[in-house]
Amino acid sequence: MSIQDRYRLWSEDPYFDEETRQELGKITDPQEIEERFYTDLEFGTGGLRGIIAAGTNRMNKYVIRKVTQGLAECVCDHGQEGMKRGVVIAYDSRKYSPEFALEAALVLAQNGVKVYLFNALRPTPELSFAVRQLHALAGIVVTASHNPKAYNGYKVYWDDGGQVPPAKADQILARIEARESWLGIEPLTIETAKMSGLLEIIGEEIDQPYLARVLELALHPDLDAQKGEELHIVYTPLHGAGNLLVRRALAELGFSSVTVVPEQELPDSEFTTVPYPNPEIPATFDLARKYGQELQADLLLATDPDADRLGVVLRDPHGDYVQLTGNQIGVLLTYYILSQKKALGTLPENATIIKTVASTDLADEVARFFNVRVENVLTGFKFIAEKEKEMEEGGWGRFQFGFEESYGYLAGDFVRDKDAIIASVLLAEAALYYRQVEGRTLLEVLEHIYAKFGYYLDDQESLALEGIQGKEEIARIMDSLRQEEILGLGGITIWKLDDYEQRIGKDIATGQTYPLILPPSNVLRFSFHGGGFVMVRPSGTEPKIKFYFSVKADTLLEAKEALAKVKSDFMNRVAQIRSV
Repeated sequence: MSIQDRYRLWSEDPYFDEETRQELGKITDPQEIEERFYTDLEFGTGGLRGIIAAGTNRMNKYVIRKVTQGLAECVCDHGQEGMKRGVVIAYDSRKYSPEFALEAALVLAQNGVKVYLFNALRPTPELSFAVRQLHALAGIVVTASHNPKAYNGYKVYWDDGGQVPPAKADQILARIEARESWLGIEPLTIETAKMSGLLEIIGEEIDQPYLARVLELALHPDLDAQKGEELHIVYTPLHGAGNLLVRRALAELGFSSVTVVPEQELPDSEFTTVPYPNPEIPATFDLARKYGQELQADLLLATDPDADRLGVVLRDPHGDYVQLTGNQIGVLLTYYILSQKKALGTLPENATIIKTVASTDLADEVARFFNVRVENVLTGFKFIAEKEKEMEEGGWGRFQFGFEESYGYLAGDFVRDKDAIIASVLLAEAALYYRQVEGRTLLEVLEHIYAKFGYYLDDQESLALEGIQGKEEIARIMDSLRQEEILGLGGITIWKLDDYEQRIGKDIATGQTYPLILPPSNVLRFSFHGGGFVMVRPSGTEPKIKFYFSVKADTLLEAKEALAKVKSDFMNRVAQIRSV
């Protein structure tokens, strides 16, 4: 079917509602029609993510229907047992999230699949927990995480609570693609779904056991209960799903001095108080900083709309607020967990942390100091969760902590995705412990880590390259970087180049190659002698190409200078490729 045929079908067939047909009928730009209909919105290992609008390459209820029908057929492949185990569905505060969640629920019900639908917005990590708690076969969360307000998404989880593995994702995709027609997928009515027992609304009966497991992760619960009120925290859910559970978890541990940013407390699909709801961006903390200064708060916390990412800002000795990077948060939590478990005698011999290849090498050094194994995996928290499952089933490692530089963290064995509720609890407890027991702030602890292991600084750049031309330009950049022999960057010699797409690494000095054991992925990583790297990869969820920079030096000043030189050198190379 041609682009124009697709456009006419969606614009004219009565299967599509009046709102959809009117929206499409108003388009006058042929380029816009092409962008909306030249392909189907891609279903990858994590699911879907796209701009909310009518069209096959956009997020809307008809795309939700078709994808959910494919998922339903895969569930039905497991017979009556799989259909009875069913699917759990959660959603965040984005535009149409409740509607998309209900649409998916009713398509599943139409196929005879049991559905557990949360009664209101909930964090993504709680969905992961709920799949395991209810022994469901699969899960769905409707979210676009920290993307701009124009986006929404649809993430699929399997029975272990982790994002759907590649083999299962391929099966779902095959069912989606086998259905050529967009017509004829009719959801069950909500009344029929409820009366037949196929649709069950859930809420507090999942919240309670989830929170109980979160609180079990506290390493010093007595200290939290006795002194928690002395730590002053400002928290913002950024209009998202973290509000109730982050506050409950902190309060139940003893952190009673928590002020929530009132302007950002309630759900708002327009995210009117922030440029876009990403806790990596300093502007998302503007309101939190204001309240922090008024209250002289020790700690500012922010969770993204689906509460799987955590941003942290700390008050320095001068009363100013310093935002931590995702790597700094990850290193602080790694150090806190490992050092405290060692002191408490609870660090097992086969303790392991898991991090992504895009995350700082400083965590590897910290782990080695505590004689803890490090597993490095591809970018994407699903790979951390898969490695945790592999260790658990194989019995060769005991998971202690996992993180990725993009503000995702996990401890415990009851969630299989990054969890900002868990991270909030552990970060607050670490701040309290170091102040009350050791008389140090988290910034002083971070400085101690740098002094001991070296000053690791990191940064990122990304280029947004949208549409068909953008895809082609991203491919050209990656191809050129693969072909060019780069011996050094910013005056620092490159030790080795790992090409994860070809699954081959190369020692630059000797020319010797070695196999890479991770799955194929379009990633290049240039590692420096002594620590640090530059990595480049196309984003898996946005029309971007991302660049990661990490350097190590003996002093902070040297690290800053090295980072600036490396970034400038590499981005100039990218600019030259784009100019050809």
